Amino acid sequence: MQETLRRMQKKRAAGDDGFTLVELLVVVVIIGVLVAIAVPMYLNYRQGAANKSAESDVRAAVSAIEQFYTENNNSYPTSGTSAAEKLVFGTGTSGESATGGSPQTATLSPGNSMQYKKATDGASYRICAMNSDGKAVYLYDSATGGSVKKSDKKNLADCVG
Repeated sequence: MQETLRRMQKKRAAGDDGFTLVELLVVVVIIGVLVAIAVPMYLNYRQGAANKSAESDVRAAVSAIEQFYTENNNSYPTSGTSAAEKLVFGTGTSGESATGGSPQTATLSPGNSMQYKKATDGASYRICAMNSDGKAVYLYDSATGGSVKKSDKKNLADCVG
């Protein structure tokens, strides 16, 4: 009986060698293929999110400008002063509104930049924003209305000009 147990233990110990080099290489190749598929998809999702944040910033700025328009005797702000994380509409030299009402602020998402320009006739305006990679510029033109559109312009100055 003990001899049979010893033979079984020897067989179990002899079959417990671990993984072979080929098995380990197959696992590494499979992981490499999965990473090669996942990384580009992740980067595309991240780029899409950055573009959507610039588009969202334009929508928020439109709301701020329209609120300024309502509070300031139906007049649009003459300029937008930009900072790293916000765009302030309708401030005078001392920070108060040029028309006596309160200035409005549009908060920018990290890495985004925005420009605002009032039309020469004073009846409309344009807002453009882009994210830090500069590949997509988003435009809202109050003269045509509608929604925020992706502009064919390549930079903010051309977009609002």
